[in-house]
Amino acid sequence: MRGGTAVLSPDDVAQDTLLLIEQKYAHVQALEELVPLAMQIVRYKLLGVFAKSVRRGEFHSVPVEDVPLPDLLDSPEIALLKRERSARLQSALAELGERCRQLFSLKLAGLNFPAIAARMGAANINTVYTWDSRCRQQLIEKIGKEDFRRVQ
Repeated sequence: MRGGTAVLSPDDVAQDTLLLIEQKYAHVQALEELVPLAMQIVRYKLLGVFAKSVRRGEFHSVPVEDVPLPDLLDSPEIALLKRERSARLQSALAELGERCRQLFSLKLAGLNFPAIAARMGAANINTVYTWDSRCRQQLIEKIGKEDFRRVQ
């Protein structure tokens, strides 16, 4: 085996077979016994190489050079739509009250509702749920229902 791959060249198989016959089967001298023994050893070696390549997934592997790389950039049209949607969302957020902006900021920071209630000084978590519902409703009204569905 060369380079860590499971592919054996014919020379490697022949050399491995002769080495094995010399080491383990030195007592076999007759040619009519050596040839079938050598063929059986070659068969087992090739089956082992095949099973190993299947087990490792090398049998169906594709070279890295042949795999097409995806285009991770958005098309100009999609990029423009995203920029416009982002601008509308930012302007709508700027028009909301301070409490709504703070609530959205804390949600974007990854805080859960109990942590937001503690940070904003709410009496209980249900107050934060009410604020969240009202703020989202105000945001929907400012940017429109269609754009809001796309933003989510």
